[in-house]
Order: sequence, then C-alpha cells, then structure tokens
Amino acid sequence: MSHPGREEGLLRYGGWTRLNHWLVAISFVLLVLSGLPFFHPFFWSLTALFGGPTMTRIVHPFIGVFMTLVFFIMAIAFFKESLVKRHDIQWLKQIRDVLTNRDERLPPVGKNNAGQKMVYWIMLLCVPLLLVSGIVIWQPYFADAMPITIRRLGALTHAYVAFLAIITLIIHIYSGIWVKGSFQAMIRGRVSKAWAKHHHDLWYEEEMAKERRSREIRRESRKPHPPQSRGTE
Repeated sequence: MSHPGREEGLLRYGGWTRLNHWLVAISFVLLVLSGLPFFHPFFWSLTALFGGPTMTRIVHPFIGVFMTLVFFIMAIAFFKESLVKRHDIQWLKQIRDVLTNRDERLPPVGKNNAGQKMVYWIMLLCVPLLLVSGIVIWQPYFADAMPITIRRLGALTHAYVAFLAIITLIIHIYSGIWVKGSFQAMIRGRVSKAWAKHHHDLWYEEEMAKERRSREIRRESRKPHPPQSRGTE
C-alpha cells in the first residue's frame, strides 16, 4: 500500500533474482571457506566449520556443483543486461573518475555499469573452469581415472582460477558497500528514483518511459466509450 508523500521508488531486483543471487553468494563463500584449507596450511583451522578435514573434503565439491547450477540460472537471467555497450568502454576509460567519485563526468550508465559487467564476465569464465578442474581432482569419484599429468594441471588450474574468482568477489563486495544503496537494493529489491537517476541514468530513463506508457494505457482504459449506434432495420 502506498502512502502520500512517500516515494515508492523503482523495482531493481525481483524476489527470485535476489534469492538466486544470495544462493550464489552464500555457496561461493562456503566454497572459499572449505577450499582454502587445502590451498595452504594457514587456513587449516577452517575445516572445523565443516566437521573436520575429511568432511570438508567431501562437502566442498558438492557445494561447488550446487553453486554452478544456481550461478548459471543467474547468468542466463543477467545475460542481456551484461552485454558490453560503447558507453561501457568509455566508463572504463574514465575509471579514475569512478574511483574519485566524480560521477558528473561519467558517461550514461544502464542497469549495470561496466564494473558490474566485468564481474559477470569474469565469473562466467571462472565458474566453468572451476567446475571442470574440480571434477578432474574430485576424489574418489573422478580423480583416480585421470592421468597424473591431467590431475596436476587440474589442481593448478583450480587454484589459480579460484584466486581470480576470490579477488573478483572481494572487489564486488567492496563496490556494493562503497556505492551507498547498492547492497540494500539486493536485499529489499527497490531503489529510490533519485538513486537510480544518479547511478544508472539510462536505466532510470527506461523505467520512467515504462511508467509513462503505463499511465497512458490506464487513462485510455478509463475513458468512457461512446455508445455504439444501432443501424436501422
């Protein structure tokens, strides 16, 4: 129910989109926590979170399969709005203005800015590589059937790609906190029109155009229709 004087804002992320996003995020964090102990002994104490080293080694790949499934559902939903446009290239060229909060100098931005699109494409590269390399070293199901050279290559690939994905995730989280309102948008789903106009002006204009069309359709539907004349018999 709307209240007078209160801005309803714009719907940025629907309920299913937010649920999908948080399933990916939570499963990825669990993968990091369960994978780091096998990357370096410094993180070995993290295995206690999963019931010990043996259980950690067992659950890690299953979490990975789940994360891959929910990630690709999200990737399909976000594909169209993650396509790189000409203004995205210009946005990247002006990354110094982005980092120094000189937003007035930046080119127009759609629903996702170039930084968000980079996260999308990097993760779209990383997740399949993590899945394939993870299967290669997954014991006891697949690893024993692989040549030792392939297993070593799989282990190296898994480690390096995981490192890239973790760095990307850290940057993504930092950006969501740094740009005030972004984190809340993925929790509540809605943003103010002022926020949308400031950070994603092209998307704001698209949404405003949709609202105008909706109002016009409603006005037309409320107009009384003239009675139809009956022909003479």
